[in-house]
Amino acid sequence: MDVYGLVGNPVGHSLSPPMHEAAYDRLGVDARYVTFEPAEDDLARAFEGADALGVAGLNVTIPFKQCALELVEPDDLAARIGAVNTVDFTGAAPTGHNTDAVGATRALTHHDIPLEGQAVVVGAGGAGRAVAFGLADAGMDVAIANRTVSRARELAAEVPGATGHPLGAVANLVTDADVLVNCTSVGMHEEDDRTEGTGAHDEDDADEETPVPADALHADLAVLDAVYTPLETRLLADARRAGATTIDGGWMLLYQGVAAFERWTGLEAPVAAMNEALRARL
Repeated sequence: MDVYGLVGNPVGHSLSPPMHEAAYDRLGVDARYVTFEPAEDDLARAFEGADALGVAGLNVTIPFKQCALELVEPDDLAARIGAVNTVDFTGAAPTGHNTDAVGATRALTHHDIPLEGQAVVVGAGGAGRAVAFGLADAGMDVAIANRTVSRARELAAEVPGATGHPLGAVANLVTDADVLVNCTSVGMHEEDDRTEGTGAHDEDDADEETPVPADALHADLAVLDAVYTPLETRLLADARRAGATTIDGGWMLLYQGVAAFERWTGLEAPVAAMNEALRARL
């Protein structure tokens, strides 16, 4: 039996176990997915123990995504993003990967959104970094808006062809945009402040209702909100009323898990089964 899991602190609200267990059950894979919660300064020992015990792979969430980078051999994308959320222990040395970027791009393509034209990414923290690199690598022109403009500009300097802007510029940026992705916690229910995935760990506070004025949204826009509690944030509700295509954060969470499953097993993930298991818990 293969063992996979999630390492983070805390991990009590993790939605990964039901997603991955549903995939194992659907495909008849002899595997289990468990959670680990080491102390914040014990990640190195946790990885050593997992490797010694034959754990095949781990997902990594807050607060370990950045420090995990130093403990594995990261692929190019994880190195550029500066964070690892998926570790493979089956090679000669543990390798690190970041599936947050593909989580966003696959969520968009699942909804038939072309990854071309102009994208606006709100937030320049961990989620914003992953999404900005993912969209730029797919061929989009990326504008990054952030409350602390220096962070937006620093990230834009790393992402090919990207530009950095203050949060106040987001309304003007969205006017001509094809895709908008909220990578902040704005709109999240505070009592549901879960750490998994990419929706809750950029710098913006959750006490604001929406990061983008409703009158800036339009029908030619696709809006993905990384927040998944609630599934319909005020941003998505405003976007729906404007006629935009709306994509809730559950899709992004789903597809980062799908990418991890496929990397570990080499199998095509049963996306529908994983989505059903996830939605049953949201």
